[in-house]
This record gives sequence, C-alpha cells and structure tokens, in this order.
Amino acid sequence: QVHLVESGGGLVQPGGSLKLSCTASGSIRSLYSMGWYRQAPDKQRELVATITTGDTVNYAESVKGRFTISTGNAKNTVHLQMNSLKPEDTAVYYCKVTDIGYYPSKVTWGQGTQVTVSS
Repeated sequence: QVHLVESGGGLVQPGGSLKLSCTASGSIRSLYSMGWYRQAPDKQRELVATITTGDTVNYAESVKGRFTISTGNAKNTVHLQMNSLKPEDTAVYYCKVTDIGYYPSKVTWGQGTQVTVSS
C-alpha cells in the first residue's frame, strides 16, 4: 500500500504564497505521475497540476503562471508552489499519485489539506 503525507496548507491573504508538499512512502513500485487536485465547497474535484517522472507538467488554465509543480530529488515528493493566490483558490487540495508498477495501475489519494485565501 502506498501512503501519502501532505503538508503546507493554511490561511493566506490574497496575493500571498503557500507551498504544499506531498511525500509518498510504503509499497512504491514505479511511480509514474504525481499531482494536485482541489475541491471547493459545492464543486467537483478538479485538476490543478500534474508532473510525470519524465518531468512532463500539466496545469489548469486558472493557475498557469501562478503555480509551479516540482518533485524532490528522490522523485517520491511533489511540491506545489502557489503564488499570487486568489480567493477562488480556496479549496481542499489533494495529492494524487499513480504507480504503474501494479496491474492495474494503483492510484492513491492523500487526505487533503485546506487552503484558504481570505483577507
């Protein structure tokens, strides 16, 4: 079983910055991608950013130019640097990893971390 530990959420004023981190551990076989999704109240969960082990990145249009996704040297940690935060970025942010060393591929979600952007 793959375990995810998220950190870095909190309360920040509009225009501020936060950095989220997520570390995968446990029965990791072959991580293919790691990423962040978010869910605001009364809305569906949506993609924020993803990165593959080949460093291919994908961003939601709403965060391009403001958020940066990256991985640590060990490739089992993913970071999301969030700058110029807006109230509409308020949501629970979830880490998601895909391990293709299992058949079928194993998708694991983190427990979520709250990000609140408010003055």
